Amino acid sequence: MGEKFMLSDIEIAQQAEMLHIKDIAAMAGIPEEDLEMYGKYKAKITAEAVRAAEKNEDGKLVLVTAINPTPAGEGKTTVTIGLGDAMRRIGKKTFIALREPSLGPVMGVKGGAAGGGYAQVVPMEDINLHFTGDMHAITAANNLLAAIIDNHIHQGNALDIDVNNIVWKRVLDMNDRALRSVVVGLGPKMNGIPREDGFMITVASEVMAILCLANDLADLKKRLGEIIIGYSRSGQPVYAKELNAHGAMAALLKDAIKPNIVQTLEHTPAFIHGGPFANIAHGCNSVQATKLAVKLGDYAITEAGFGADLGAEKFMDIKCRMSGLRPSAVVIVATVRALKYNGGIPKAELQEENIDALLKGITNLEKHIENMQSFGVPVVVAVNRFSSDTDAELNTVIETCGKYGVKCALCEVFAKGGEGGEELARLVVDAVENNTAEYHPVYDTEMSIKDKINAIVTKIYGGAGVSYSAKANKAIKQLEELGLDKKPICMAKTQYSLSDNAKLLGRPEGFTVEIGTVRISNGAGFIVAESGSIMTMPGLPKLPAAEKIDIDETGVISGLF
Repeated sequence: MGEKFMLSDIEIAQQAEMLHIKDIAAMAGIPEEDLEMYGKYKAKITAEAVRAAEKNEDGKLVLVTAINPTPAGEGKTTVTIGLGDAMRRIGKKTFIALREPSLGPVMGVKGGAAGGGYAQVVPMEDINLHFTGDMHAITAANNLLAAIIDNHIHQGNALDIDVNNIVWKRVLDMNDRALRSVVVGLGPKMNGIPREDGFMITVASEVMAILCLANDLADLKKRLGEIIIGYSRSGQPVYAKELNAHGAMAALLKDAIKPNIVQTLEHTPAFIHGGPFANIAHGCNSVQATKLAVKLGDYAITEAGFGADLGAEKFMDIKCRMSGLRPSAVVIVATVRALKYNGGIPKAELQEENIDALLKGITNLEKHIENMQSFGVPVVVAVNRFSSDTDAELNTVIETCGKYGVKCALCEVFAKGGEGGEELARLVVDAVENNTAEYHPVYDTEMSIKDKINAIVTKIYGGAGVSYSAKANKAIKQLEELGLDKKPICMAKTQYSLSDNAKLLGRPEGFTVEIGTVRISNGAGFIVAESGSIMTMPGLPKLPAAEKIDIDETGVISGLF
């Protein structure tokens, strides 16, 4: 019962007895010579070790996703970590593959991404702050390209780049709304040509997506060269390789491309690598990290960001399609409190039993179950249990899952670690071993851009259709004329609703999704469709989490959670 605990997440993590990272790596069959140490408790894994693992047979891949997030919290990453520990407790050789946290949410309102309670990855302070420097390397590589673009124009513009049609933005791994729209090149002529520009958060950068989808350093460099930075005045795309930027960008990422290894509180090896947001980008950790977990263990447990309508859909339609990875089961995380919130109950009243609200809100879970089953993958529901949950409420969730032929486990990993997830682990193993279904994506990439977007909106979100701004229509027409339209779609929309309106909770119907912007992430290999008022550079809340974070004279951090 997580809410009764007196210790904070950071206090639990600071009291943990960690093993040396070489001992954790040894559990995965990775020798010390294939580690690049970052202190005692975290390391990068060499390319040689990643290649050596490729000859192994594949283990079973389990994806953890969730209902649409609410202020009540769902605990998806916590369940992912706890499930990994629980799988080891029941005798399965299991590894975890997660995304790296972004400093923006850590200092903002969402918090970190290292789990919680007794289901955490450690050292949590390092993981949630600078870790092994991957975010900074991605930021530098992205901004190097931005600098080269403006320098090329200043030095004569041999590629005839249209300064009013540059699509490459600068990035920063921080929530800073003041940088959303800026003007660069002001001042004397030597400062460059003035033009409108803007910043995105680093995790929304195409460089991040490329790092997470690349198979190795050579693939990374090739993909970086395929980035479209803008268009010439004759309307032709201009590529990063034409600016000779991709080599230096790859050099900046030579260490960032290597997967990171850490441990859970119960010493389960965890590969944490890459961190794209799921409401803006594709929301999955790196292909390399996931494949490593699959190749080294009987089971690999990974997660995709936000609700199943975002991260899990992109995992299925983008990551699986590009990597050849295939999930053997999907775990959908829910809480009674979050389901009641989806039924219209305010956060302050979620402690009280309310079956009527639960039945209204549980339609959100039902839609996510239907969606995941539509991909041809067996589903298990994990209910993160709280002390305020009544037997009647829990039985209502279990009965609803039964209507879909889905088993449901009550999960207490926050309070009990792996022990609190053993029931879930057994259900997952049963689902995997009895799986006769076959994965398939929700659309064919050969379909038109609008047909692919419509398939996601109508089949996954449950909407009635799609409307497009004049700007989006123009971008789609241009991509079709350039032959760049036969790629998967990465939808950017609010995480709080199945629709593009954050206020439409539960299972809304009859809505139309409004697409305002369509852009190509050519190096990553997908087309981004932005809906509603999605922000690629978030802002800080009225009371940022950063105001509570402190460090004492001995170097002990407090308030991180």
